[in-house]
Amino acid sequence: MSAPTYPHARTALVLIDPLNDFLAEDGKLSGQIGPMLEKTDLRAQLIRLAEAARQAGVTVFYAPHGLHEGVFEDVRHVLPRFRSAVDNQVFWEGTYGADFYPALHPQEGDVVVSRHHMFDSFAGTDLQDQLAARGIEYVVLAGLTSQTCVEGTGRHALEAGYHVTFLTDAVAEFTEEAHRAALEISYPTYGHEVTTIDEFLAAVEASPAP
Repeated sequence: MSAPTYPHARTALVLIDPLNDFLAEDGKLSGQIGPMLEKTDLRAQLIRLAEAARQAGVTVFYAPHGLHEGVFEDVRHVLPRFRSAVDNQVFWEGTYGADFYPALHPQEGDVVVSRHHMFDSFAGTDLQDQLAARGIEYVVLAGLTSQTCVEGTGRHALEAGYHVTFLTDAVAEFTEEAHRAALEISYPTYGHEVTTIDEFLAAVEASPAP
């Protein structure tokens, strides 16, 4: 099967959780994920991806995590890692940690989606409405983390009928094992395309001449 061409007007780059608690050196999760951020050069990769996507006419969507007091009060069985996140106020709405990493702050024309609370950026947010309002058919995923929110959002996008692309050099995880499992097992299972930043950008349909 030949690689697809991405119509720029119908393609969305969804950046998941480019937040200070992950990416800033003083973020609450920096000590845990920092080695993998360095190994994948994720900060620089996401910056160049977002800039190039905008230049190509692809709409950049931001899908941030967010927690607050009582966020899981209606959830009977909260996953321990989310209990820990609440106890430590990770991605706590209104704080530095939940703000966007400065070099990846949304720009004019970008779309900021309402905050997800667990792994799926569609669940309880306006992502579906925002994509549908712009006639998006192709969803390209990048950000954090490889095996959790990126994978979870991709699974939902597939079930919702979108063409799903995972970018292997635009994601990172806490461990090498989890990262490799996402890239080698999950992404080929749930994605129409598993590719690199450069291969994706090269496949974006050229904007019509002015």
